[in-house]
Amino acid sequence: MGFPYPRERPRLFAMKRIEAAEAGETCYVGHSTESRSDAAMKRLLRVPVATSSDGTAREQAAERLFSFAMVLSGLRCTLSYVILPFVIPALGLGAMAKVGPDIGIPIGVVALFFDVKGIRRFWVAGHKWRWQMTFIYLAVIGLVTYLVIGDVLKLL
Repeated sequence: MGFPYPRERPRLFAMKRIEAAEAGETCYVGHSTESRSDAAMKRLLRVPVATSSDGTAREQAAERLFSFAMVLSGLRCTLSYVILPFVIPALGLGAMAKVGPDIGIPIGVVALFFDVKGIRRFWVAGHKWRWQMTFIYLAVIGLVTYLVIGDVLKLL
């Protein structure tokens, strides 16, 4: 015996799919609601299987780490492009200006570490802006990597 109204059956199954997608669960027929690119990124970053912990706290932790990583990257750029080339010589400490690579490389490496850690934190939290933040982080990683390579070449 079927549904009393033939049009109710498709609507019922569509509602189950929508509810499963909103909850982030697997679809009622066993298909995951996550895209291939999401799954690939989670494998790359070694994101563990989601647990039932507080998602808001994880999102806030990801946002704090993002702020810290961006400040660290900004500090590295400020040192490299403002303080060492302009401020130090203006104060008459010209010999200090040559330590740029000695300071820039360690700060750059630490900034890169926290950038990668920040990307992973956004993915672990399942943050709604994880893709946008990933692209921002990748742009910063590219710039900091370029600066670190330049500092290494100055030392050689």
